[in-house]
Amino acid sequence: HRPYIDEVTIKCANCGGEMKRVAEVIDCWYDSGAMPFAQHHYPFENKEVFKKQFPAEFISEAVDQTRGWFYSLLAISTLIFDKAPYKNVLVLGHVQDENGQKMSKSKGNAVDPFDALATFGADAVRWYFYTNSAPWLPNRFHAKAVTEGQRKFMGTLLNTYAFFVLYANIDNFDASKHKLCKDSLTVMDKWLLSRLNTLIDCVDGYLSQYFIPEAAKALSSFTDDLSNWYVRRGRERFWVQGLPEDKINAYMTLYTTLVTVAKLAAPMIPFLSEDIYRNLVCSVDKTAPISVHLCDYPVSDPSLIDEELENNMQEVLKTVVLGRCARNGANIKNRQPLSRILVSAKYRLPEGFLDIVKDELNVKAVEYIDDASKYISYSFKPQLKTLGPKFGKQLGDIRTALSSLNPDSAKKELDESNSISLNIGLETIVLDREDLLIETNQLEGFFAVSDADMFVVLDTELSAKLIDEGFVRELISKIQTMRKEAGFNVMDRIKVSFSDNKILKAVFENNFYEISLDVLADELACKIPCGYVKDWDVNGEKITIGVERT
Repeated sequence: HRPYIDEVTIKCANCGGEMKRVAEVIDCWYDSGAMPFAQHHYPFENKEVFKKQFPAEFISEAVDQTRGWFYSLLAISTLIFDKAPYKNVLVLGHVQDENGQKMSKSKGNAVDPFDALATFGADAVRWYFYTNSAPWLPNRFHAKAVTEGQRKFMGTLLNTYAFFVLYANIDNFDASKHKLCKDSLTVMDKWLLSRLNTLIDCVDGYLSQYFIPEAAKALSSFTDDLSNWYVRRGRERFWVQGLPEDKINAYMTLYTTLVTVAKLAAPMIPFLSEDIYRNLVCSVDKTAPISVHLCDYPVSDPSLIDEELENNMQEVLKTVVLGRCARNGANIKNRQPLSRILVSAKYRLPEGFLDIVKDELNVKAVEYIDDASKYISYSFKPQLKTLGPKFGKQLGDIRTALSSLNPDSAKKELDESNSISLNIGLETIVLDREDLLIETNQLEGFFAVSDADMFVVLDTELSAKLIDEGFVRELISKIQTMRKEAGFNVMDRIKVSFSDNKILKAVFENNFYEISLDVLADELACKIPCGYVKDWDVNGEKITIGVERT
């Protein structure tokens, strides 16, 4: 034991004042628990400051502080002030390795936080912890998970931001000189702005309740819709020459959205949000706050929220997803136009939204039908892996009962309740979806897919005209790919040369205007390909294509 020092005098090097150590020493956690008032020397001074800051709105620490700081704060505050020192406390779980084990140097599974920051960046690490699980649960930290979140959200946001910057620079677009003209916005613009303002309420509401993963996932879902739906569908609006009103609306809608998302995400990804904000806002508005972290948090504009519009667009997305599944099942590329899809659903979309479905699925018509059962039939068999251990000797009876079911009624029952009931003798057996093998039988010339409340049936018959249109789409896609591979700028005019192929030569000649307009070509010529040259298989037809700047 060290000998007890009764009294030690220490002199301050700056002011010369003396401090004396006294014998009476209390537990060191008392200092932490006394922090709310001790830091202000209350009640001897700073009474007004103390009253403004006490009790704290929010505190946070890891779970090991339950019997440390959290308790000492509460105990001392209750003893002195007869009330809690904080209104909200968020307990953080510990970080574990990817197998759920406690990190330890001796085990060799510890991650140096500075190495992680250097490898992934601070924003990516932060984003992972926000989305992985509720803050109070343990978090498994591993590189693959961090990289996935970085790609899905931050990568998507960055790509969308880069898209805007690319075309805004080409057009010398200055957002501070324009306003959103609400009367002339397209359906897609109105949908995005409605979705954005719904998002503001959603994220703000989640954060106010400390639902951190839910807020982060709402941001991620919105950013995916922004990039893969709004921007992808509206790219051609940014390719138009000059600055007509529709192009300005597209710019302003995207600009408003990116700035708002940067502000919403700023507490979570502070560095990327700051970069986006300063480049989009501070570069054109010298009166704006110099940092996104000095801005007010976004507040929604109820006048821009259209719930019916958002519901309609959600129905569009559902139809498109099923339509793509049908194309994949029928092994037909999306660039091949088709005559129609047939849709059986409880809700029928207004005409304007059907145009989006037609364009997205590359079909000439969308037709609603009341009954899709004639286009597809089902048969049910037992899933031996799950039913064997449950029912053993009854499997034969179950197989017989399944084969005698009305397939349409059984499928409807399964979609509604996620199970079907069978009468085996005097016993009723309930089979879940995972207990069943469901086989679908397609009607020739059609391909049908469904979910719980929607059928989509694709008409797969191809006329000569549709086949010709498919060639056009494929040729445009190939030339656009070559433009990118050759390193051409998006606005470069080009010349296209191609080898002699009787079928494709006719396609080029008969569709000269459409192809040249899409690929910015001043010339389409059948001759020895020159410039950047590449061989292609276009729907079974061999051809060599060359591209060069005009």
